[in-house]
Amino acid sequence: MKKLVSLVMALCMLFAVMSFASAEGTVKIGMVTDVGGVNDKSFNQTSWEGLQALAAEDPTFEVNYLESKTDADYQTNIQTFIDEEYDLIICVGYMLADATKAAAEDNPDQLFAIIDDASIDLPNVACLMFAQEQASYLVGLVAGYVTQSKTVGYVQGMVSDSMNLFGIGYITGVLEACPEAKVLQYNANNFGDIAGGATAAKDMITNGADVIYHAAGGTGLGVINACDEEGIWAIGVDTDQSVNAPDHVITSAMKRVDTASQDISKAVKDGAFTPGIHMYDLNNGGVDLAPTRTHIPADVLEKVEAAKAAIIAGEKKVPTSVADCPAFTLDD
Repeated sequence: MKKLVSLVMALCMLFAVMSFASAEGTVKIGMVTDVGGVNDKSFNQTSWEGLQALAAEDPTFEVNYLESKTDADYQTNIQTFIDEEYDLIICVGYMLADATKAAAEDNPDQLFAIIDDASIDLPNVACLMFAQEQASYLVGLVAGYVTQSKTVGYVQGMVSDSMNLFGIGYITGVLEACPEAKVLQYNANNFGDIAGGATAAKDMITNGADVIYHAAGGTGLGVINACDEEGIWAIGVDTDQSVNAPDHVITSAMKRVDTASQDISKAVKDGAFTPGIHMYDLNNGGVDLAPTRTHIPADVLEKVEAAKAAIIAGEKKVPTSVADCPAFTLDD
């Protein structure tokens, strides 16, 4: 009996050690959304899907998200993950910059990553940036080549240096493909207003737009819905948004926020986290046209691919400032 008890105790201790080792080996990744929410069918959702795929592939990753309903939730959600001792906190979107910076300064041993903001220069913050002007330029070429009314639209979620890159790239591409085109522009000042996005798009359609691109997160779903209802082309953003309106989303400007979220998470696990700017562009596949290209005419796609190759080869540079794209008016 004593031997049996000893054996049971030894096994219990072994299981306890194994359990402790398993917990110690877990890499906890927490994601905080902006107000667009985790089901925005845009960059919040794509970031989360990337983390889910990573955890499915490698069970040592434990991934969770907290959804921000208002700006006031950013700091609270970040603090929750800090209190729960997450290894990395990924903040989705430049709107979280102030809250991320404050938390990073107060918690120098906590690792952070922020998507679409390069303003934080701290040793515990990685800034995951995308050459969104490059992808936007490519979809702008598509819009300029396929428009029949020579009037196209653009809806932006908010005005900022980072967000303006979408509009600058798009308008540059439109006017290169169709110099006489008119580009109607609207700042929604909101990433979660589906109804507002639909209204803006319908106003543009009334004024002759037959292609509309959005860079507006959840607000952009309203843009796509309106284009679908009115039978004109919509251009999605961040992810392949053709699933939202298969007959009327001609293309999307892809940003691989899923890949970026996975990359920085793996770096934390490998002890290879590096702060500062991590740039994703056409050269490394971080941005591109969406893979769904059924509606793009073959001759248009050929021209777009040639432009893409020129950018990768360094033969062409897409503007990144309002000064170099005077037709962009949302920053006025």
